Amino acid sequence: MKMTDTFIKPMHPEGLKFVGIFAAITVVLFLIWDPLGWLGVGLTVWCYYFFRDPKRSVPQGAGLLVSPADGVISLIERAVPPEELGMGPEALIRVSVFMSVFNCHVNRAPIAGTIGALAYRPGKFLNASLDKASVDNERNALRIDLPDGRQIAVVQIAGLVARRIMWWVNIGQSIRTGERFGLIRFGSRLDVYLPEGVAPQVALGQTMVAGETVIAVLGRDYTAAVGQME
Repeated sequence: MKMTDTFIKPMHPEGLKFVGIFAAITVVLFLIWDPLGWLGVGLTVWCYYFFRDPKRSVPQGAGLLVSPADGVISLIERAVPPEELGMGPEALIRVSVFMSVFNCHVNRAPIAGTIGALAYRPGKFLNASLDKASVDNERNALRIDLPDGRQIAVVQIAGLVARRIMWWVNIGQSIRTGERFGLIRFGSRLDVYLPEGVAPQVALGQTMVAGETVIAVLGRDYTAAVGQME
């Protein structure tokens, strides 16, 4: 790896217009007063890093469920998946990854499968670290249908600062583990609902890397089921 690769990361196209706006404002600030201009430079660099989209090394192996977002584990508890996904009324283990404004905000699929349901719902903009944000905040929910018949829910939740959730997948589309599927602007959270009987392999406060950190392992039964279908 080149030394420059450590500091210079690819940027998601969604960030181009925002970096351009910050840069234009910076020019104006320099015309007003140099110290303000340098403040603008700092904010422009931050905006660039917010929209960074680095390459990730996705772990290989059937049944590995990876983090859909960069950030820290803020909640691990049982909760009912969003009703619009059609996953029933039973509570499942929910693992929440909180993203600060300094994290990369490109979201990745936790596991390979087919998008079985997709539902956007407007809502409030409470602090995304709060438990009630899962119910009250703006959200976009995906259901990934697995080859063995099980289902996993992934929910993008807007936060206190976030004002737009984006996604670029459709119902019926196949998706790979670690594949980019969406983005949330400026601080937010991702919830993953695990299938019944699957235990998380992470702890509260643990740092997550989207597409790389393993959240859970579906087990030998998943590997055997997929093997029989191939």
